Amino acid sequence: MDISRRTVLGSLLAGAAASTMLNVAGAAEKKGTPMKKLRNEDFYTADGKFNADAAKQAYYEMMEHFNYPIVDRLRTAEFWTLDFGLGKFTEVGMAGIFWVNNKEDNYFGHEIYLLPGQMIPEHKHVKTADAGPKLEAWQPRHGWIYIYGEGTPTPGVEARIPETHKQCAVARVEKKLLPGEVGMLAGAEQWHWMYAPEGAIVTEYATYHDGAGLRFSHPQVKM
Repeated sequence: MDISRRTVLGSLLAGAAASTMLNVAGAAEKKGTPMKKLRNEDFYTADGKFNADAAKQAYYEMMEHFNYPIVDRLRTAEFWTLDFGLGKFTEVGMAGIFWVNNKEDNYFGHEIYLLPGQMIPEHKHVKTADAGPKLEAWQPRHGWIYIYGEGTPTPGVEARIPETHKQCAVARVEKKLLPGEVGMLAGAEQWHWMYAPEGAIVTEYATYHDGAGLRFSHPQVKM
């Protein structure tokens, strides 16, 4: 049987192409577990108290969806979650971990976790006796976000402001951040907030965080 060099090379290339297609398909199948539809009532006990354990489980499932490594520290009390006292966790809520918060040298590393449809309530960081006004930048690692700052409102922004903040939101300049992109707070002590329509994991780079400097525009928000 006469097999030419061209025939052999063609067969090898065809096989490689088929293998690549299979690998791509396999990778797509291994993207992660699908995220379940969230119901606000699933995160509250019968007497209306916020169920932090149920909330953490939802974030772990989102991490698995994004193939994000759940390191040991994320299984400790250092990983926290909040509903900000509004009782609307699926709209206003977050989880986070402070990887580092160094007062002496004035630097801070934080991971922010937002389930699909969640926002961090509008807030600002003012100067305190122990720290200057906190400055921040954000970089989505998985998923994407909208960030909002002060200035001339972005046309159509009202349609994307969650119901809890339609009346009180000051920051209405909108910017969409995709994975790897970085957005920065426009200035010290400016109002800002963040929204993740499809869920996101975001790295925050910042100066030292002093909780005493936090101020919220929504009058009922509590830590």
